[in-house]
Amino acid sequence: MEAIRPVPRTLLRDRAYEAIRDAIVAGEIEPGAVVRDAELAERLGLSRAPVREAFSRLVDEGLLESKPQSYTRVTPLVAADVRDAAAVVGAMHELVTRVAVPRLFAADIAAMSAANERFAAAVAAGDVDTALRADDELHDVLVRVSGNRAAAATVARYTPLIRRLERRRFGEGGSCRSAGLHERLIDACAAGDAAEAVRVTAEIWRGLEELAD
Repeated sequence: MEAIRPVPRTLLRDRAYEAIRDAIVAGEIEPGAVVRDAELAERLGLSRAPVREAFSRLVDEGLLESKPQSYTRVTPLVAADVRDAAAVVGAMHELVTRVAVPRLFAADIAAMSAANERFAAAVAAGDVDTALRADDELHDVLVRVSGNRAAAATVARYTPLIRRLERRRFGEGGSCRSAGLHERLIDACAAGDAAEAVRVTAEIWRGLEELAD
């Protein structure tokens, strides 16, 4: 029994944060919906404390808004907020791409290609969850290889704001990012052409800024 230890409080907070964030991004908790710590704590099988901590983090990240002693609710989808987030996240992806390309190994290129195959198949099947997960996996290769933790944290913080809009557009019959753009990015990475890889990355994220419009 020595191997069984209490779950650290930080892990409970993170579990609550991830579960609530994912439900908001997926639209399971809709924009404008009021959220209550007691109710979500019961649904998650947690105490109220980690849920309240998750609420605080989600308010800071723009997915929740709170009025003390009144309400905590999901923020509406505001085009300007998504556009700003896409501009910031895009700049971070350009940065990590510039740094990562000269450091990539064949296994990294293969991982990006495999992720793009999953992405294309998911888009064709209308599977938004798998498509967005594969999109993250593709770009995360460059984030990881760059080793820039500040950029990684910024991407993680602001990407959920963008994903909410992408999911809605996808559900309305729109499309996720082009697998063709991904192929151009992968080709540039495989050729060691950092400048071209950055140009394609900028094009990908410019498209998301335009999506917000």
